[in-house]
Amino acid sequence: MESLNSKWIATVAGIWIQCSSGATYTFGIYSPTLKSTQNYDQSTLNTVSVFKDIGGNAGILSGLLYSLVTLNHHRHDNDHQRRGLLLSFCGPWVVHLTGAILCFVGYFFMWAAVVGLIDRPPVALMCLFMFMAAQAQTFFNTANVVTGVKNFGDYGGTIVGILKGYLGLSGAVLIQVYDTIFNGNPSTFLLILALLPTFVSLLLMFLARIYETKSVDDKKQLNAFSAIALTMAAYLMIIIILENIFTLPSWARIITFIFLLLLLASPLGIAFKAQMEDTKRLAFSQTLSTEQRISLVYNSEPAQDHHLAYHELPAGDHKEDMKNIHEDQEDMNIQQAMCTANFWLLFIAMISGMGSGLATINNISQVGESLGYTAIEINSLVSLLSIWNFLGRFGAGYVSDIFLHKRGWARPLFIAITQATLSIGHIIVGSGFPGNLYVGSIVVGICYGSQWSLMPTITSEIFGVGHMGTIYNTIGIASPVGSYIFSVRIIGYIYDKMASGGEDNSCSGTQCFMSAFLIMACFALVGCVVALVLYFRTRRFYDQIVLRRLRHEK
Repeated sequence: MESLNSKWIATVAGIWIQCSSGATYTFGIYSPTLKSTQNYDQSTLNTVSVFKDIGGNAGILSGLLYSLVTLNHHRHDNDHQRRGLLLSFCGPWVVHLTGAILCFVGYFFMWAAVVGLIDRPPVALMCLFMFMAAQAQTFFNTANVVTGVKNFGDYGGTIVGILKGYLGLSGAVLIQVYDTIFNGNPSTFLLILALLPTFVSLLLMFLARIYETKSVDDKKQLNAFSAIALTMAAYLMIIIILENIFTLPSWARIITFIFLLLLLASPLGIAFKAQMEDTKRLAFSQTLSTEQRISLVYNSEPAQDHHLAYHELPAGDHKEDMKNIHEDQEDMNIQQAMCTANFWLLFIAMISGMGSGLATINNISQVGESLGYTAIEINSLVSLLSIWNFLGRFGAGYVSDIFLHKRGWARPLFIAITQATLSIGHIIVGSGFPGNLYVGSIVVGICYGSQWSLMPTITSEIFGVGHMGTIYNTIGIASPVGSYIFSVRIIGYIYDKMASGGEDNSCSGTQCFMSAFLIMACFALVGCVVALVLYFRTRRFYDQIVLRRLRHEK
């Protein structure tokens, strides 16, 4: 049992939970059945979908719960028995348990309504079921991501990219489960969504723990996890393309699904290998002095550097310059964070980046129809967007870590770079030239996904990890807020205006969406400027605190 107590096993548990918890990305599979069995019109179904988006993005409750059950993890208590008893009822597992309950209750009652096990619920009650089911994702995600950052603080971008990337792939993984086992039976798929994430979380939640150690091979092993994630993304991309070109027989689907399960199991081998190397290093270190042993096996963070705040910065001109850049950077709570300009700069940048990116993803099918793309081409675009989303989530965290460690580049600079690139993607999507959506969807998908790994990591670095879950989930509300503004108030308004008087109130041609995407490109540039302001405000903080701590630990 001792072999299961390590941050490597905790990482594998987090990856597996992430891979099973992206049920919100599969709404398109069961929404037609939900609509037909409950006698919904399109407007009512869209209302239910809105509660899915709100529940899946508004993770403030999960952040508050995580802070509540993990803050005592670092507190010292002379009564070891009392402290042990306290910790046994605290930890990330409480957040996973809450998510499992929400997931089961939400999807189970939706399934019960669809199959007629219960009377058809009022729309408001169905919206509540959907909200609970989607909220579960925020609990799983918060527990995994924040625990990952605490376990791999020196490589926060990489671990966030890995975990967020697997969440992005989870929709494609669950769709493979559906296509292989339940194809043609979406109501049964709803029951699976109630059972599978719940079972996986309950099975693994006690393994997803916080470990206050740093191994000298952290980067090496994280690179191995990254390689598997990239391999899995490439494999899913090939399967998606083949499924949209050919009709795969059932035996072929089973074989491809088994290989997918093997890819999902492979991180366990890396975890055991890393643990064995740590054990051998620990055994060898027994003959060394205490200082040599710590340096060789586990590099503990010096408390004085880890909790360095503004008032402890080096004296001189730099201290005065820092006064307007940040205040009490370490372990701020949500109220303190919201009183800083940096919080709102990051929030506004996310409205532009996450909001316009999500609006593009939500409307890509309608854009394709207006430009004359075939149904197969549109399905391929929608399916491949999950892969580009993954590459953005993974790549931004990994690359920003490299430049932070080797060049000292403050991470907000990468938000500015990706949002400037996002504006180009919006222009490509709106231009209407042949094949524009293939190019535009790649650019938008990668840039949108990158925001989801950069924002949580920047939050942990600027505001501290103590209340990271609450703060980054609060900033994450920018995604549905921005999506509503861009989808309804800009894209929907302009499309309806262009389509008025047309056949079936539909619109064809580049004029349907060009103006909307040019407007979103301008907003993405505004987000780029805001991110640059955040970069200039925090770059000395990164140099004086973040980089100083990283270099000291090395």
